This record gives sequence, C-alpha cells and structure tokens, in this order.
Amino acid sequence: MQGSDVVIIGAGAAGLMCALQAAGRGRQVLLLDHANKAGKKILMSGGGRCNFTNMYTEPANFLSQNPHFCKSALARYTQWDFIELVSKHAVPYHEKKLGQLFCDNKASDILEMLLTECDQAGVKLHLNTAVTQIDKTEAGYQLQTGIGALSCTSLVIATGGLSIPTLGATGFGYQVAKQFGHSVLPTRAGLVPFTITDQLKALCTELSGTSVDCLVSCNDESFRENILFTHRGLSGPAILQISSYWLPGQAVSINLLPDHDVPTWLAEQQAERPNSELKTLLGELFTKKMANLLAEHWFVSKPMKQYTPAELAQIAEQLANWQLVPAGTEGYRTAEVTLGGVDTKEVSSKTMESLKSPGLYFVGEVLDVTGHLGGFNFQWAWASAYAAAQYV
Repeated sequence: MQGSDVVIIGAGAAGLMCALQAAGRGRQVLLLDHANKAGKKILMSGGGRCNFTNMYTEPANFLSQNPHFCKSALARYTQWDFIELVSKHAVPYHEKKLGQLFCDNKASDILEMLLTECDQAGVKLHLNTAVTQIDKTEAGYQLQTGIGALSCTSLVIATGGLSIPTLGATGFGYQVAKQFGHSVLPTRAGLVPFTITDQLKALCTELSGTSVDCLVSCNDESFRENILFTHRGLSGPAILQISSYWLPGQAVSINLLPDHDVPTWLAEQQAERPNSELKTLLGELFTKKMANLLAEHWFVSKPMKQYTPAELAQIAEQLANWQLVPAGTEGYRTAEVTLGGVDTKEVSSKTMESLKSPGLYFVGEVLDVTGHLGGFNFQWAWASAYAAAQYV
C-alpha cells in the first residue's frame, strides 16, 4: 500500500491550490482525479480566458446558509495574494470590468501556473484515477483507487459540485460527506440562464442575441448588468447573478430602463412630441427591432397624444417593472456553480477540517459557499484550499 501525508481528491482549482500549498510546507501530497486532464473547468471558464479573481472580493459576494463561514479563509488568502502568484509567473492579465480579472491570452496560463507550482513542490498527480472506496483507520484514511490502495493521515475533498457534468462533475464529494456523518444541504444550479415557455418564448426567440443593460431583482437582491435574450429564454450577467437567488415559481422583476424615471419620461415625451409613435421613441432607447417587438407584444403603439394617463402608467410599469416568472433554469448542464453542498456548520472555518471526522477536509465548491459571478468562486477555491493546506 502506498502511504502519503495528504491525499487530495479533485484536481480542479481548489485541489491544485491545496496541493501546491501543502507540498510547499513539506507535506507529501498525492493529487487524484478521475478525469483525463486537470483543471478542465479552469480551461473553459471566462470564455476560455479564466476570470481568476475579483479585486473587490468580500464576504458579501457569497451565498451560504452560514454567511460568516467564508470570512476567515477569505481574510487569510486574499485576491492580492493570488494576483501576486499570477505576477510571479508573469501571466499577463487585465481588468474587464467591476474588478473582474481575466488572462490576456488564455485560461491555460493559470492552469500551467498551478501545475508548475505543484511540480516544483513535489506533488504527485494521478489522472484517470477513480476512487472506489474510502475507510477511516486509526492513522487516518485508506482508499481503494485505480492505482491501488492508498493510505493518508489527511484526506481533502476538492471534487467540486454538480455543474457542467460534461467536464466530469459528479456528486462524489457529497457522498463522501454523507459517509462520514455530514449533512449536505439541498443543491441546485446557480449562475445559470432562465428558460421561458409561455407566450414570452416568441419574444425571446425573436430578440435572440439582443443584449440590454437592466436592473434585475428577486428576493431583495438586485443586479445592474446586461441581460441577453436567447432562443431558450434569458441569459447574460444580470440573469446569471439573480438566478442564484431565484426559486421556482417566483417572479423576477426587470427594469429595462434603469437610467430613466419611466413615468416622468413618458409624460415628457407626450408633452413634447405628441405626434410621435411610442415605438419610435422606444427605438431611441433600445434597438429598433426590440422597440418594435416590445410595442407589438406588450402595447398598442400609437401617437403619444392618444394615450390616457392610465395607459401610460401601465406602459411605465411594464418597462420599469417587468414581472417575469421563468419556467425554470437550464440546470447543471450550463450552470457555472452549484448552490448548497456540505453544511459548513459541521466544518471548521479556520482549517476546513470536518468536525465529524478528524483528518477529513472539504475545500472549494463542494461546500455550501457560492460566489457571485465575476471571479468570486475562483477566489473561494484559492482561499479555502490555502486555509486547509496550512493544517493538513
């Protein structure tokens, strides 16, 4: 049987970070992954450019049943620490917007950086290696794997969530958590597009590819970013953000004109341009196509002077507070993250160690900590992995 100080299951962002940090402390580290390649999600993230952190990371950017849990790790390994690592490897990057940092070239720069660090620290990486059984022993843990039986004092679960199964995502980490007495909070797709099935489907399909700056709200959360109409429904940053707060059956409020006081604007237009048609005026704020389609689907377009105050109030309400009940989401197939996961009340926020089974650690997305869109989930991966690596 092959013995090691630390075995880490999952060679994604959190697993690689934990491995290089633990090995850097002189620990003997084995890193296993059932996939044929490390860091698949890193490679496809950020449209292939990897939004690897966010300059404005703070605990408020994360969802969890236990909102204080993430604070300790985020404070001990910050976005600036990761930026320092990126700079050390001379990986060129830029801020896209809102503090989001992306590689100038491609996401593989970040993966190569992590693999190089692992290599230099002496991490042994085994790909195409399934773990079929885990048992607790007096000295730690024993694993049955594709490369034979392994033993370790510290076992780290860095297997991620259920999002994007085509990249190899499974519920393995949740099974391990349950095996060792942990509660797993209900999981669902987060940062995911909405699907629309009712009469709005036609509108979304016809506007497919159109992007609009909006204020989107649900359950006391609001995000001001673009929404994107698709042939399946709605996507774009604002929709992905709010999807993490939305529950089936609930309405999402969309303000299509967040820079305007819409009732006032309509009243002014009626006074100043009484002979202009509504769709003409809307065409100055949206694309002509969108203005025509909105007028066609939602309103009867006529010269402004012909509208009653009640009709104008109705138009204003539709534009500034469009109430939309999505049919659902596109699910884990396209979700960027998994909400829910291992209950953090049963994990140490300082060490990421299980409070149920000593020597067992959980890092990254498998835990019930989910970041907003924009590099926050990567920063949680780096920070939680760093925290665990100091104690394994």
